[in-house]
Amino acid sequence: MTAPTELLDWWERGEQHLGTALGRVTDEEFGAASLLPGWSRAHLLAHVARNADALVNLLGWARTGVERPMYASPEARDELIALTAARAPAELRNDVLSATRRLAGAVREMPESAWSVEVRTAQGHTVPAAAVPWMRCREVWVHAVDLDAGVDFTDVPDDVLAALGDDVFRMWDARGQMPDVTVFAGDREWGSGALAVAGPLPVVVAWLTGRSTGEGLRADGPLPALEVWL
Repeated sequence: MTAPTELLDWWERGEQHLGTALGRVTDEEFGAASLLPGWSRAHLLAHVARNADALVNLLGWARTGVERPMYASPEARDELIALTAARAPAELRNDVLSATRRLAGAVREMPESAWSVEVRTAQGHTVPAAAVPWMRCREVWVHAVDLDAGVDFTDVPDDVLAALGDDVFRMWDARGQMPDVTVFAGDREWGSGALAVAGPLPVVVAWLTGRSTGEGLRADGPLPALEVWL
């Protein structure tokens, strides 16, 4: 398995996109609510920083063969995020950028052969290391929207949006939680359920990922409550 070139490109663009959103948040706004219920912007950014370090662990595992889990435990993950979120805005901003640089360094160190090595996610799923760039892609593109700093799903490239739709339905299928819908967005289609739902790609993906209640969508009946994506 070779380096996932397309995913690496999406990831790099996503990090730049998140950086743009972060640059719009003033120090005084770090404590305000993000678009994720119960999470401040500081909490969201702390999660983004520690996620980067967790993925560095997975790439190190793949490169060296020495097991390095994303987090020591769910409790340790939550504690790390809480400690990070408590930092001063300038420190937290620098932490996000430094963690991103560490992840970029880990990507550069990956030999071609290591991308096929299997590692384990925090949810216990076994995946090849080549899946790690996508794991980060969805974090940075979606959380840039969650930061509530003037960017939304219309700013996400169509190919990334389509991949997010694929990911949502793949997750639901794996958990046996597929909703009874068929979703249409341009020439893209997901699901095979009884209720037809259609709309522009950014609007559809916002709904599928739980970032909207379906405003702007057309449907044959009431929209169902969707299961959590991640």
